[in-house]
Amino acid sequence: MSASAVRFALATEWSLAADVDRVWSALMNPLAWPRWWRYVRSVVDVAPGDAQGVGAIRRYAWTSRLPYTLVFDMRTTRVERPRLIQGEATGELEGIGRWLLESRGAHTDVRYDWMVDVAKPWMRALAPLFAPAFRWNHHAVMRAGGEGLARFLGTTLASERALVGDASIEHA
Repeated sequence: MSASAVRFALATEWSLAADVDRVWSALMNPLAWPRWWRYVRSVVDVAPGDAQGVGAIRRYAWTSRLPYTLVFDMRTTRVERPRLIQGEATGELEGIGRWLLESRGAHTDVRYDWMVDVAKPWMRALAPLFAPAFRWNHHAVMRAGGEGLARFLGTTLASERALVGDASIEHA
């Protein structure tokens, strides 16, 4: 990322009334996300990964509450079943995303950390002014993801929480 990059550090927490293996399986199958996550327009396999999924590249097209679409590739860089999925985004968003799952019996706590820079020129130019709107938009998209995942799994989203400036991701 360039020195003039506008970095967003965003985190979302979900608590789902579902077994960690079911949540893990859903998150590890992003090709199915458009079926349950309303803002995911498409996910396309670009390159396969190893047996664990490390190295896989997928192209995502996302819409949002605001009138724009973002397209980026996500390369899976770490997989530790059933607790961690981490990847690196390139394209209209650049940075690191990480899913963390923790089993709590019949519940699973999920945290998504997203540390990204916007690469679209208009977004870069407006990010200092519109950062609150971009954060609100991200959290609305993530809330819809938690609700959609709960429906997909036939369970409930026990809680959802958006955090700002709380994401810290190791570049491993």
